[in-house]
Amino acid sequence: MRIASAGHGVFAAVLIAIGILGLIKSDWAAIWDGVPKDFPAQSLLPYLCAIVLLASGTGLLWSRSAAPAARLLFAYLFFWMLLFKLRFILLHPFTEGAYQTTGENAVMVAGAWVLYAWFATDWDRRQLGWATGEQGLRWARVLYGLAMIAFGFSHFAYLELTAPLVPSWLPGHVFWAYFTGSAYLAAGAAILSGVYARLAAALSTLQMGLFGLLIWLPMGLAGTLNEFQHGEFVVSFALTAAAWVVTDSYHGVGWFAVGKH
Repeated sequence: MRIASAGHGVFAAVLIAIGILGLIKSDWAAIWDGVPKDFPAQSLLPYLCAIVLLASGTGLLWSRSAAPAARLLFAYLFFWMLLFKLRFILLHPFTEGAYQTTGENAVMVAGAWVLYAWFATDWDRRQLGWATGEQGLRWARVLYGLAMIAFGFSHFAYLELTAPLVPSWLPGHVFWAYFTGSAYLAAGAAILSGVYARLAAALSTLQMGLFGLLIWLPMGLAGTLNEFQHGEFVVSFALTAAAWVVTDSYHGVGWFAVGKH
């Protein structure tokens, strides 16, 4: 067994869980929506996605299969973003929701990209050198940083949706909506600039994890989640796991280092 980091193990476990859930119930989670209605074999895509996630998550846990599993996961998520997510931005460039949904997919791509950069074989380094090693890690972090910017702006653009999700026992719901949105923007700027990038990645991961624990998990246990929120429940934990991998990519970098992208 080959676990490169704690985040790697958690990410693999989450992928396996989502893959199993996808085979049981083929509803789209927010990360994997965006498929045009006239796309061929659309009804089969949820099951294909579930199989890819289950296979790649399982493969990431073993030394012999880690490299092909990371390659499969990265390719799948990367091309899904290109084919189905970026079109939202092209069609609605002035709608924040287009960037939010693409950003969710981008976080998953970033996590998979880090794993691919880590486990790349000699063949990968020869054929796709730009996506492996330190260069691959830099691209993954840039993608993650851009996603944080998208998340931050969405908190401001959709304040009427964000503020009501703040737990009732916390005062100042609007304040927390603005605060978390600002935190995402600051994290994205730090990661893209390389100023306190490791700290920013860790804090943004923590924030996503707290969203899952304080908002979606209690709602799930109370049985108050609607159909859309069920998808967000899954997305929250998937994003946290992927963000954890990105944070782990800064291992060896000082928490307050400047100039490390």
